[in-house]
Amino acid sequence: MTFQRVAALADVPTDAGLAVDVDDLTLALARDGEDVYAVQDLCTHAAVALSEGEVADCAIECWLHGSTFDLRSGQPTGLPATEPVATFPVEVREGDVFVDVTRTLNGVSPA
Repeated sequence: MTFQRVAALADVPTDAGLAVDVDDLTLALARDGEDVYAVQDLCTHAAVALSEGEVADCAIECWLHGSTFDLRSGQPTGLPATEPVATFPVEVREGDVFVDVTRTLNGVSPA
């Protein structure tokens, strides 16, 4: 695995996403309690930035049509989206967030 530093943990809000660019991908970082998640920053329904949506109950909501995605699995949990988003491995080390974009956790290929 190739983890890259993408943000300081303090910069990741608890109620919204944070867009970060890693290689050729834009990811949405989100927190649920002490856990940090990384998903591709692209709603599978309307191709808009998930990082601009709200985060609650381990899900991120697309601001445009209200689709929600489970941060752990990338699976849609609210319509109109029916396809999952790619999720990536995350590590928090000494106050910094690291992500590995060389593989996805859920087998979904980034768009």
